[in-house]
Amino acid sequence: MGRVERFEVNRGAAGRVTAVTYAAEKQASRLILAHGAGANQFHPFMVRVASGLAERGVETTTFNFSYTEEGRRAPDPVPKLEACFRDVIAAVRARTSESGQLFLGGKSMGGRMASHLAAQGERGIRGLVFLGYPLHPPGKPEKPRSEHLVRIDVPMLFVQGTRDAFGSPAELRPVLERLHGPVEVFPIEHGDHSFHVPKRAGQTEDQVMTSILDRVAEFTHRPA
Repeated sequence: MGRVERFEVNRGAAGRVTAVTYAAEKQASRLILAHGAGANQFHPFMVRVASGLAERGVETTTFNFSYTEEGRRAPDPVPKLEACFRDVIAAVRARTSESGQLFLGGKSMGGRMASHLAAQGERGIRGLVFLGYPLHPPGKPEKPRSEHLVRIDVPMLFVQGTRDAFGSPAELRPVLERLHGPVEVFPIEHGDHSFHVPKRAGQTEDQVMTSILDRVAEFTHRPA
């Protein structure tokens, strides 16, 4: 992994948020990765994913949504989350001379916000990476969060635990069959929403994370 650079994103009247770029020594692709609802970008899961992807040639930028930057626990309304994500995208583009397309993604809610931007026509998106897509609230499959996905035409990778209370690969399948863009699902056997697996699963959590990082890197390195 190359350098780790922390910087601020000036959002004008909306204030500032912190972002961190994990540079790759031999960069092959770039990803902006948003955190989930319950923890900021410095949660060990986010740091591990970002640094692990950088080691695999994926320059990865994480950031705080405004509510976590300000120390609040409850997420902002969706339009404010989307606006923050857009400001980070603009800042990342402004910091590099490269004109290549970006991958967007995130853990749970962060991935959902990435999909919102793609569905709304955000330009220059090469693909989307979802680490535990929150298909529905736990125990409430009658309240899906998937109607907008049909408007996305870029490649999508869903990394989903088979025990995910927010939606299993089996629950995702009928939703994804209706989509127009290229879609892949990488199931984590016995994995929960954060990809934790029980001992009986036959593999360690380090092995699970390695498989996830390898798959995400492979997805982002494909020719456009």
